[in-house]
Amino acid sequence: MCLAIPARLVELRPDDQAVVDLGGIRKDISIALVAHVKAGDYVIVHVGHAIGTIDPEEAERTLALFAQMAQLTTSSGVST
Repeated sequence: MCLAIPARLVELRPDDQAVVDLGGIRKDISIALVAHVKAGDYVIVHVGHAIGTIDPEEAERTLALFAQMAQLTTSSGVST
């Protein structure tokens, strides 16, 4: 199973590199596979690579669902 998550692009760097914000965590990624992105855009990130872009509203809904799942897991005592 593969997991790709939405992240907000916060900084463009040389050589098709960028920094994204993943819930307060900043991560360096490659943007070589996506065209015409800019700071503030949301991208789908899979193993350190942006593999597509996503609508901001859809990204926020998806991130909210991930947060709910994490909260349910924590409150039920299930270890991740």
